[in-house]
Amino acid sequence: MILFIAGTSDARELAIRISEEGYPLLATVVTENAAIELERAHLSVQVGRLDAAEIAQLIEEKGMSAIVDGSHPFAEEASKNAMQAAEEAQIPYFRYERESQTFQYDKLTLVNDYEEAAEEAAKRKGVVMLTTGSKTLATFTKKLLPIEDIRLIARMLPRKDNMEKCEELGLPQKNIVAIQGPFTKEFDQALYKQYGVTLMVTKESGKVGSVDEKLSAARELGIETIMIRRPRIEYKEVYSDFPSILEALKKTVQLQKH
Repeated sequence: MILFIAGTSDARELAIRISEEGYPLLATVVTENAAIELERAHLSVQVGRLDAAEIAQLIEEKGMSAIVDGSHPFAEEASKNAMQAAEEAQIPYFRYERESQTFQYDKLTLVNDYEEAAEEAAKRKGVVMLTTGSKTLATFTKKLLPIEDIRLIARMLPRKDNMEKCEELGLPQKNIVAIQGPFTKEFDQALYKQYGVTLMVTKESGKVGSVDEKLSAARELGIETIMIRRPRIEYKEVYSDFPSILEALKKTVQLQKH
């Protein structure tokens, strides 16, 4: 059986493809909503974040023969935990990750982490739109909400826990855009215009993460952008397309198929 960490929409598609190839598979996801798509495809799914010890326990209990890590490019701890557990159990670890991109835009500032992004945003005035999700929202609200000349707009998934977090952090309801993508460039432009956005903050999540559309929309409107680089993690085996990782699995865990 393969343990599959499914953290993105394209990774969940890959999990389905691997299962269709005949490999028994257990997928782990963070939210109930993410589990629905996989359950519809008749895959076994476990919901909740796992640390290294919990992953190791799953490997032992289920007799896992390999780990495929399809967590989000910014889910640094998830990848580190999976690599540690695989190494301890002495089973193969495969990383699936969206291909990184290079962007050319004279109003684009690249930073290394969320804290640096908040620091850079604090130097600007106007309307700041966050498209970085809810997990690190506190980093931005702490830095930017006290600044009178900045209006902070947060775009995030329309989940109850996200709304509760916004309330706890003091982000006004009128400054919350609760919506689920993917979005077109035209939609992003309309959103920027609606709120009068002067600075957009995003992550280098990859093409499937709609970074292209967000940045293209900002560039055409002349909106300054801060982009957070991906965490630097040393993976032993990384694949950015389905055929390559399926081929690697066939070579390594062929005997574990049905």
